[in-house]
Amino acid sequence: MSWLVFALLSAVSAAFVSIFGKMGLQNIDANTATAIRAIVMAVFLMGVVVFEGNISKIPVILQDKKAILFITLSGIAGAASWLFYFFALKLGKVSQVAPVDKLSVVIATLLAIFIFGEKLSLLNGIGVALIAVGVILTAFH
Repeated sequence: MSWLVFALLSAVSAAFVSIFGKMGLQNIDANTATAIRAIVMAVFLMGVVVFEGNISKIPVILQDKKAILFITLSGIAGAASWLFYFFALKLGKVSQVAPVDKLSVVIATLLAIFIFGEKLSLLNGIGVALIAVGVILTAFH
């Protein structure tokens, strides 16, 4: 169940991304703000890698061409996501933008079913469907 603790910490952290992002985007360009945020994240994460003593693992990862391809694609997808997210935050309400962003849960689940052959229990399926319904309800309030 340690995954659940980290998932909840991720959710709390992500909530503050929305709040702090909205506060910081008042009179500035969203794309530039996102780029600065990415630099801050990179510096912070490199600090974590150094602190954990994992700096020597970087060359090993860089030699794995398949891993680098998918890490790069993930990075591009993440950057695009944040560009769109910060632009949406600048234009809209956090109470609408953040829930719509969580449609990614539904999309990721469907992709996991089709790409990885993952199976959903009835309870999981109901939960994912409720997320989709929640997104629709919050987007149009």
